[in-house]
Amino acid sequence: MSESAPNVLSRPRSSTLGRRTFADLLSDSPTIEIRPGAARPRAVFGEAAFVVIEDGFVVIRATLPDAERSVVTGEGGPGTILLPPSAHETLSALSRSLVTVVTAEVRDQWTAVPRTAQQLVEQLAAAVKQRQESLANFAPTRRTERVRRKLLQLARSYGHVIPGGIRIDFPLSHALLAEMVGSSRETVTRALDELRREGFVVRAGSTYRLLISPEAMFAAS
Repeated sequence: MSESAPNVLSRPRSSTLGRRTFADLLSDSPTIEIRPGAARPRAVFGEAAFVVIEDGFVVIRATLPDAERSVVTGEGGPGTILLPPSAHETLSALSRSLVTVVTAEVRDQWTAVPRTAQQLVEQLAAAVKQRQESLANFAPTRRTERVRRKLLQLARSYGHVIPGGIRIDFPLSHALLAEMVGSSRETVTRALDELRREGFVVRAGSTYRLLISPEAMFAAS
């Protein structure tokens, strides 16, 4: 989807990443508004050390010249810290998203204060754990298990407990899920059909609900 230049807001919203603690430090950092379906290359983020997702949901998508298909190497909802996309990656919004660009100068201010430094380390550790889980989904296991693991990971990170299960509250197409597990869309469709028959997942519009308890979800991690 093509789009005009990104809308850079002059006053970013306070981040859910330690809302009160980081609000002042983020006040001088630009926030970019990205519309649903739009993709932004590395150049848009300038000299960013990392980015903070203020609102919406984004994915980092890698497209290598000799690859058969693109893959999702990272994703994030509100409060998530991500590295900016590399030369072969783009940052794409699944819904209207606000992304704050944090420069090395602001990062250094964060790390100079013990309280903010600790919170920053905790958030970065969570981001590394999420990335490790995402990479594990590319292992050459049965297609159904790869999709099951990815749905569980997304539910743990972004799910909401509702009557009858855990709802993953962002648009998740078969094609996007395929990019997240390194498979074709057709393979993911067959895996989801199998998981539906097992009573593990149901689809409602563009979202999914896992038919499990929170206890079972975390026990599977």
